Amino acid sequence: MKHLLLSALVAGIFLFGKTRSLINALPDTNWAEYNGDGSRSHYSPLTQIDQQNVNKLRVAWTYASGGADTVLNRTQMQCNPIVVDGILYGVSANTQAFALDAATGQERWKTAISDNDGTTSRGVTYWASGSDRRIFFGAGNGLYALDAHTGKPIESFGKQGRIDLKKGIERPGGDNYVLANTPNTIYKNLIIVGVRVAESETALLGDVRAYDTRTGQPVWTFHTIPQVGEFGYDTWSPQPARQHIGGANAWAGMAIDRQRGIVYIPTGSAAYDFYGGNRKGNNLFANCLLALDANTGKRLWHFQLVHHDVWDRDPPAPPNLLTVVQKGDHGQLRRIDAVAQITKQGYVFVFDRVTGKPLFPITETPVPQQTVPGEQVSKTQPIPAKPYFARQSFTENDFNSFAANRDSLVAVLRNARTGRAYIPLTDKLTVFFPGTDGGGQWGGAATDPNGILYVPSKEIPVYTSLVRREQKAAGASLTGANLYSLRCAACHGADRRGNHDGSYPSLVAVNKRLADTQIEQILLKGRGMMPSFAHLPEAERKAIIDFLNQKASQTTVLTAHPSEIPYQHTGYNRWYDANGYPVSSPPWGTLTAIDLNTGNRCWQVPLGEYPELTKRGVPVTGTDNYGGPLVTASNLLFIAASRDEQFRAFDARTGRQLWQEKLPAAGYASPSTYTVNGKQYVVIACGGGKLNTRSGDRYVAFALP
Repeated sequence: MKHLLLSALVAGIFLFGKTRSLINALPDTNWAEYNGDGSRSHYSPLTQIDQQNVNKLRVAWTYASGGADTVLNRTQMQCNPIVVDGILYGVSANTQAFALDAATGQERWKTAISDNDGTTSRGVTYWASGSDRRIFFGAGNGLYALDAHTGKPIESFGKQGRIDLKKGIERPGGDNYVLANTPNTIYKNLIIVGVRVAESETALLGDVRAYDTRTGQPVWTFHTIPQVGEFGYDTWSPQPARQHIGGANAWAGMAIDRQRGIVYIPTGSAAYDFYGGNRKGNNLFANCLLALDANTGKRLWHFQLVHHDVWDRDPPAPPNLLTVVQKGDHGQLRRIDAVAQITKQGYVFVFDRVTGKPLFPITETPVPQQTVPGEQVSKTQPIPAKPYFARQSFTENDFNSFAANRDSLVAVLRNARTGRAYIPLTDKLTVFFPGTDGGGQWGGAATDPNGILYVPSKEIPVYTSLVRREQKAAGASLTGANLYSLRCAACHGADRRGNHDGSYPSLVAVNKRLADTQIEQILLKGRGMMPSFAHLPEAERKAIIDFLNQKASQTTVLTAHPSEIPYQHTGYNRWYDANGYPVSSPPWGTLTAIDLNTGNRCWQVPLGEYPELTKRGVPVTGTDNYGGPLVTASNLLFIAASRDEQFRAFDARTGRQLWQEKLPAAGYASPSTYTVNGKQYVVIACGGGKLNTRSGDRYVAFALP
């Protein structure tokens, strides 16, 4: 018996050692692109971390990237880091690109690029040809090519390693605000670039452009606001629209089918976002999902998700490429390569990737027409029969049962316009539900090889209205108060108090927090959600600063750029009760799994919690959230995103939570996973800074002991 036990023990030790050696012999597994791959699947085939051992995850390393604003808590890190051959590339809280040893978190290099104010980066892009390995990095209005080994600019790219993204998208009356904060897309030796521009009437053009990865020379351009003679030109009036309208830009990122050579690009709203009387028509190619030939930029097909958008309902994230199984015309099962686009409205639009044919019915649905004088909204909007992942209307019955001032909230709602999608804005309060930033948001959705889509969402109502803008002719006298109302009040409020969750901070007594020179720099460069106002004359910027400081002798200036927009909206007002909780019935944040083979929901669970409410016996409510999920072949779904600063793992089959860990700051970003020396890591950027949470600068990697 002793000999048998000894033999079994020796065999076990041998087998254990062999298993360890097999694990250690596994090749390194990369996370080489934004959201994992060109399909933007957020998916990994790794299985070392599984449902049985996930609760044993421990911090493997942390990296202090630097640059966090721990006084005003205004910095963020939205970066989804990439990992190539054991090197992790990311972006710091003050938007410096860096490279780390992915197994230890030890820094290899960090850039010293200085024109990064105002950029909230979501990561970098990698390209290689032989020994030539490059990191493309957007900062300010530049796109940089960096040597992946050293971080130094590659002098032969553009002008000393940089191309100016403003060049080629200027228009009369346009401002200077442009940046590429979402990682761009590689196809062969092309980098296909979408940019963020302002959302005001001074926005630059939103053209999609492809550049040579070696030289930085432009190769092709797709005009999202068509030129004379191009398809879609007649969907704008007056013409030529490119002379007086901007936006329709590809800010959210894109997906690439490299086998077919097709790039899929969601486009933003035309600017100004909440009034379109100066851009009558359906406004192609704003608010579209575009399928372009990646070699040439030629349009293959498109679908407009919102006609003549005056609700800021542009698609918020890259589409997902996946394969689904559906019944054909004769009942036979067939595999279809599909593209799925989530929306702020909580819809998912799903199309055949090649033809653009919808895989679920989409109906042009009549929508309300009452609006302000001068506006002309579309008579119908495309609404899919399914899938949905968020509630679609807000009425009196949808207030939460423990709202602090429910009676007064009900009284407000009874005088508001609410209850359905696509209600045009007027001078009467209008409720968006889901809110103006989702539903779905920039973190996007994950998909797995079985055709399941996993999407985080939020369900918090937002209200706003349109008010007449005081019109001033060129040369008219304007005070700082006039200029603040014209340029700033739509976001920071007429009372300068910002909004409740801190997305647009209070400017009351701002001079006690910031010196005039610091305010001037923010106006020049922008910060977070705020674009640059460098296009304003210096005298106008000084007058605004004087007004914010409540100086007795405010500067008066003569306006050089009278507005063509007769209205302005009254802010992005997320609706909270007197205690600071959303007024809607929970869940306020959700995580949903949808079977895109059938369009049916698999499960939905709350994402995030308010611990003080849970302690009171309130079921988990979910919270406002920003950031995307990660799904692995071991049926694990990792996500941070919530304002409670937790990082969680769920069973992807059921939605049951399996693990959570407190982060040093909220992880408003999407996690990545990879292996080095046979060990699997999961890493998340912990930047905080939104939703009145503290800012941070840490990247935290987890692994099994």
